[in-house]
Amino acid sequence: MIASRAGRATGWRALLVLGLALTCAAAGAADVAAPVLGYRVVATYPHDVGAFTQGLLLHDGALYESLGGYGESRLRRVELASGRVLAERALDRRLFAEGLALADGRLYQLTWRAGVGFVYDAQTFAPLGRFRYPGEGWGLTFDGQALVLSDGTATLRFLDPVRLTEVRRVEVRDGERPVPMLNELEWIEGEVWANVWQTDRIARIDPRSGTVVAWIDLGGLLPLPYRRPDTDVLNGIAWDAQQRRVLVTGKRWPKLFAIELPPR
Repeated sequence: MIASRAGRATGWRALLVLGLALTCAAAGAADVAAPVLGYRVVATYPHDVGAFTQGLLLHDGALYESLGGYGESRLRRVELASGRVLAERALDRRLFAEGLALADGRLYQLTWRAGVGFVYDAQTFAPLGRFRYPGEGWGLTFDGQALVLSDGTATLRFLDPVRLTEVRRVEVRDGERPVPMLNELEWIEGEVWANVWQTDRIARIDPRSGTVVAWIDLGGLLPLPYRRPDTDVLNGIAWDAQQRRVLVTGKRWPKLFAIELPPR
């Protein structure tokens, strides 16, 4: 823990300098337009090592998680401090669960290739309905007005949460380059945050233009001693508005991390 405000400022300044240096080094080779920001881990929590995390959110102090895999897909409510499962609902074995969002007391859960999503009561997990969408479902979040859906491309779709029909879409770009493989999504203070599949990076996206305004590189976040042969990629972003921190984990990770970012 940093003992003083001056110490904290110095620590953030060092992280910002490091992030800018990494950005400059990468710009020539990869044409990266958005800066890479630093972060620090402020807490670590247990996470079910068997959970193939597809969607993650925090509500009333509890984690809600969508787990994927044929025959393994389910919806969960989890106690953050202990990782204990508080409630669970399994999906049909023929379905592969994906992204998860909360809006007006309802949970919305996508599936990968079936083109169908499900609506549940957030407290009881009782089914309230289903909806259809073309193409694949990957990530999902709620921006206060619309559900935001990713499908593995560089496109984000915005859906009316009542009619569950598309109202607009935007292509995500870093400078002039499209950013495909957008996966799990989270709405954080006016931005869409997106895991980029098969990478350790999170894109912070302006939802109006689709521009990537910053990157967060979480490479090395999970220490090597915790990695197993079946440990998969970084995936899972949840915003803790009360403590102003971001919770992140991965598919079959034994840990969930709370991180803080430099002040804007």
